[in-house]
Amino acid sequence: MISRIDLRGDSLPEGGALRDLLPRAEFDVEAALEKVRPICEDVHHRGTAALIEYARKFDGVELSQVRVPAEALKAALDQLDPAVRAALEESIRRARIVHRAQRRTEHTTQVVPGGTVTEKWIPVERVGLYAPGGRSVYPSSVVMNVVPAQEAGVPSIALASPPQKPAFDGDPFGGLPHPTILAACALLGVDEVYAVGGAVAVAMFAYGTEDCPPVNMVTGPGNIWVAAAKRYFTGRIGIDTEAGPTEIAVLADSTADPVHVAADLISQAEHDPLAAAVLVTDSEDLAAAVEKELEPQVAASKHVEDRIKPALAGRQSAIVLVDSLEDGLKVVDAYGAEHLEIQTADAAAWAARVRNAGAIFVGAWSPVSLGDYCAGSNHVLPTAGCACHSSGLSVQSFLRGVHIVDYTRDALAEVTHHVVALAEAEDLPAHGAALKARFGGAVPNQHSGWKVPQQ
Repeated sequence: MISRIDLRGDSLPEGGALRDLLPRAEFDVEAALEKVRPICEDVHHRGTAALIEYARKFDGVELSQVRVPAEALKAALDQLDPAVRAALEESIRRARIVHRAQRRTEHTTQVVPGGTVTEKWIPVERVGLYAPGGRSVYPSSVVMNVVPAQEAGVPSIALASPPQKPAFDGDPFGGLPHPTILAACALLGVDEVYAVGGAVAVAMFAYGTEDCPPVNMVTGPGNIWVAAAKRYFTGRIGIDTEAGPTEIAVLADSTADPVHVAADLISQAEHDPLAAAVLVTDSEDLAAAVEKELEPQVAASKHVEDRIKPALAGRQSAIVLVDSLEDGLKVVDAYGAEHLEIQTADAAAWAARVRNAGAIFVGAWSPVSLGDYCAGSNHVLPTAGCACHSSGLSVQSFLRGVHIVDYTRDALAEVTHHVVALAEAEDLPAHGAALKARFGGAVPNQHSGWKVPQQ
């Protein structure tokens, strides 16, 4: 059901050589890019008409408009299962606690007397958030995108999610995003919602249409077509990341419970047949116990044939055997998992040494599923090893740091000779001349102290 990779016996290679030994899904964004390019340009030229046509072609629904009416948002919330509403409200509450604490404040540094640099944090003016709706629907992704944007102070928030086929004749939500998505939007106060999916939604946000003004940034997970569209528009808009298939890695020793480990591997495998489930362990006994435990747990699961089995059997999933936890730490750092669980003795100490992971879950009582919904952390995380250079979605994702430079005449005079020297070293004399022009075309005497005679 799941393969093994045995890295015991020899010293582990370094860097890229070690990464090449580890399981990873094939995810060719560049190939997908060529397919989304004409779709994106069609949206650019035909606007809403293109959105409606692609809803018919890709989603199998007939739309007369793409913006979700306000009454549909209210109806979705009114009809939401009370238990689901309570769970969403708690998820939102916990996410606000964590993300509110991430807010940055303006800070002024006095570099020299009379010279200051202030770092001011300005929220992105308008963002487009994406909530997937293919194999599964993700109201939790609505929470994870909207809350940090709101806590950052973004003044204009729009959300898109694919339109759904009617579940029955007369379905009031047919042709709209899933009603649980709409209910989550209503709970969060987001009233600009569009029934548009995939690369088409990213193009709508990037270019704007008759109904949807363009945005400055697009965030949110999605399939390979969403990732390709994000790449296509990078530079025109900001993005969070090109999200690939979800990943879980578990670093475990002989103290780990194989029932827990197997359950957690399956929990991510049920997302997608390309989902990655990786166990890294120095315990042959644990590896064997997890393999044994997977069989009955998979059999008792729901999405077995179309998701879980192909995900666990795919090249992206494996049990990786190592000689020691020290080697295991090297492996998980090389892998850079989206989600990394530490199920070892003294788990907190091992977690503190991890350098590369989207999010780290410490011990038996902090499973990834908790982070997906109600830990308070964000579940929009870097995949495909990008955790070695990128972070998950946060308030900072929606803020721009701007430096405000404020120098007096005396403070500028004191440093002019340094600026002139560096400008001439770079063969950019006009840079220096811009300062000298303020002092009658000469360099102020650097030995004269702070006070320079008025010209």
